[in-house]
Parts: sequence; C-alpha cells; structure tokens
Amino acid sequence: MPKEADHLEDGGDKESKEEQRQEAPGESVRKRVRANTPSPHRGNTPQASPPRFVSVEELMETAKGVTNMALAHEIMVNQAFQIKPTELPEGSLERRVKEIMHKAFWDCLEAQLKEDPPSYGHAIKLLAEIKETLVSFLLPGHGRLRSQIEEVLDLPLIQQQAENGALDIGRLSQFIVWMMGSLCAPSRDEDIQKLKQITEIVPLLKAIFSVLDLMKVDMANFALSSIRPHLMQQSVEYERNKFQEFLEKQPNALDFTEKWLEDTVKCLKDSTAAAAAGGATSDCSSLHPLSVHNHAYLRLLRWDHTSDPFPETVLMDQVRFQEMQQEVERLVLLSSVLLIVYTTTGEAISGLPGLMETLKNTVNILLADMHSPSFSAQEALATIGEKLCVELSQCLSQHGYSPFSADRTSTLKGQISATVQPDNTVRMLMETRVHSYLLASLESSQHKTPPPLPGGLVPVSKELKELAVRFSRLVNFNKLVFSPFYQKTLQKILTSGESSSTDT
Repeated sequence: MPKEADHLEDGGDKESKEEQRQEAPGESVRKRVRANTPSPHRGNTPQASPPRFVSVEELMETAKGVTNMALAHEIMVNQAFQIKPTELPEGSLERRVKEIMHKAFWDCLEAQLKEDPPSYGHAIKLLAEIKETLVSFLLPGHGRLRSQIEEVLDLPLIQQQAENGALDIGRLSQFIVWMMGSLCAPSRDEDIQKLKQITEIVPLLKAIFSVLDLMKVDMANFALSSIRPHLMQQSVEYERNKFQEFLEKQPNALDFTEKWLEDTVKCLKDSTAAAAAGGATSDCSSLHPLSVHNHAYLRLLRWDHTSDPFPETVLMDQVRFQEMQQEVERLVLLSSVLLIVYTTTGEAISGLPGLMETLKNTVNILLADMHSPSFSAQEALATIGEKLCVELSQCLSQHGYSPFSADRTSTLKGQISATVQPDNTVRMLMETRVHSYLLASLESSQHKTPPPLPGGLVPVSKELKELAVRFSRLVNFNKLVFSPFYQKTLQKILTSGESSSTDT
C-alpha cells in the first residue's frame, strides 16, 4: 500500500472519520436487502399487548446496531468489499448546493490572495487541515516524517510569516505534494504527477484536497484488508450475540429456519425411500446433521422468493443467495446449449481452436438479461439457435468440413429452443450436475480440495468454480455464526423423526 511503510492510523479521530465514511456502504447494503426481500411475514400478526412508545435515543441506538451489524457482515462475506468515495447524484439538489458552496469558498480564497497585501486567513486554515490529514497517515514510529511535517507546516511560524508578508504558499504547497507522494499508494502516482504540473496556488490547493480525499479512502481500504483475517472470530461472536438478543425478545424468531431444516430432512428421507424402492442401496449418511445442513443451503439456490418465507438466519444474505440462484440458472442454460451443440455436431468441432469460446460468448451475450422482466427466453433461444448455426456453418466451411445441412440446422435449432422448458432432459441433467458440484464444494471446503468437475461443464468451469468459492464462503460463515442454533434445531428434528419411525 503506502511506499514509506504500512500506514495504519490508530487514532480516535481517524477512526471516527472512517466510521462516518463507512456508513454509506452500510446503508447501501441495508437498502439493497430491504428492497429485494419480501416484507416480514409476521407483519400482520395481531399484537399480544399494546405497542409501547420508544424514545428517539432508543430508535437511534437500534438503527446504529443494525447498520453496524450489516456493515460488519458485508466486510466478512464480501471479499471484494471496498469503501468508495461518496458521489452525489448528477443534477441533484445536494450536488448543486455543494458545487455552489465550494465555488464560493475557492473564489473567496482567490480574492483574498489577490488583495494587496494578501489576506492569508483562509489559506492558513487550509494548511492546518492538510497538516492534520498528513499526520493521520503516519504511524507513531514514523518520527522522521513527522518531524519534517511539524517543521515545515509550523502553524505559529506560518502565522508570523503571513503577518510580516513573508509567507510563501507556493513553497509550502510543493512540500505538501512531495509528502503526499511519499505516503500515497502506487495507484495515486499519476494524480501526484498532475499536482506537480499545476502552477496556480488556488487550483493546486483545490486539487490537493481532492487527492487527499482519495488517499483517505485508500488508507481505509488498506486497513480493511489488513484487519479482515483478525475480524473473523469477533464478527462471528458479534452477529451470534446480536441474534441471541433478538431471539430473547422474539422467541418464535426461528420458525422459518426450523421449517427450512424440517423440509430438507423430509426431502432427503423421500429421496432415500424412492432410491430404496428403485432397488438402490439406501444411504443413511444423507441424514447426518452436516449433510442435512449442506443440502439445506443448496435448497436456497432453488428458492421461490415470491411465496416461501426465507429462513431468518440467512435473511441478511437473501439478496446474495438470489444473485447466486440467478447465476446458477444462467450457467445451467448456457451449459445446456453448449452441450447440445457439441453432441449435435460431433467430432467436427472438437478440435477447432477457440470455437467453443466464441459460441459461449455469443450465448452469454444473449442470456445477459435473462432475469429482467422484459426478457423472453423463447425469443432469446430462437435467436441463439440462428446465430450458432451461422457461426458453426462458417467455421466448418473454413476448416474443410461440410456445412450444416437443412435437417441438421433445423434439429439443432429445435433442441436449443426446447431448453426453454424447465423439464427439458438436457437442462435437468445440467442442473443436477451444477448442484452436485456446488454440494461437493461445500463438503470438500473444509479440506481445501476442489471436487472434480462433472461432465459437460468444462466450458463454464471458470464461472462455476468462482461461484462455488463465493457460495462456500458465504455458507461457511453463516454456519460459524449460527451453528449453536442449527445444532439444537437439527437435533430436535432428527430425534423427533427417529421417535416417529420407532412408534410406527
């Protein structure tokens, strides 16, 4: 990160500033979850007692706790999470007001510096703020740099120089730019070079503040990546305790989680019974608590979010599971189409370099919006069939093979269009294989050994492996947080099932 050293500020002032900056991502996460999650399923339940009045302080404290938990959770489950500068919407009232205020400030500063003699009141305040920011980037051990900043940006001396007409703002600005270059991340080198090319004082000071804001974000993200491994246990305990507090206030807060696990056990028992009826060997290991748990998470990738209440323990990640579910559906359809192409055309295309990747890109583009309301799967698959037949014919002709006949073209288009049906044989096969791979990833994640890729999924192996990593990371963190609740619930479900079977 920084060139001089790994800069992590321990001071309370910086922590409070970064906490304020983090509130925006935290709020964004909360809004996204709320916008994409069905309304609470107990919202219309009659109250057992009249609602009590709560103070503003109680409401603010509760809101802060929810925001902090959502933010901590986001940091842990989203490895790509980064703090970003706040951008006001283009054309918004807030942005116009901010631009007007800033312009007025910088115009005032420029007017003061052009006075005879110059007035340095505003400029000295800016230098003090810049000094505070530069110092905040230092560790206690950076004595040399600290001494240089204190010596050059000596505010009492600067005030005396201003009063005596001996203040050289240009020299101080050059020192500030040099110090910023020593402390910034390599990604800011270009910004520092641009600062060195600015000769006018006011534009330079304005640009310095812009780059310092970016450096603050860089420092926050560097600190975030550095402490993330150490946050795991604290975050697990924090979320678990918060949920326990909620459970104590709402004793029925695990109703949907219990139903989720009960339904999973029932599905596994039905599957085992069906296999036994078909002459297959009964596999009792599927009812082991760990296996039940993994299958339960896998069911979240087939969830009907419009009608089925989502389990409480994974509610904070409902949007993530929805996104993964959509990604699974896209990969299933993509791999189905490519498998049909390969089996229809046979050996002719197996050795052609780059062809499968070209076909994959074509299908990907046409399936990009497959979960938007205006998407027509039937029309998209018809278009895919047309385009793939054209590309295949051209490629076969270029490599000396016979082009597609009318019958083969018609057959290929028909088979591709048929995948629009959820019960299409090829589609069901690829769905089973994708889900089997994700389940195997969960089961092998503790051993850090990726499972073998099922047949027909090689063209989407990169996307599928990335999805499996994200899915496993999310599931494993959820297990860590809620394992005491799951163990108790599963023990009750499985014990009850054993008692029922004994009685019968």
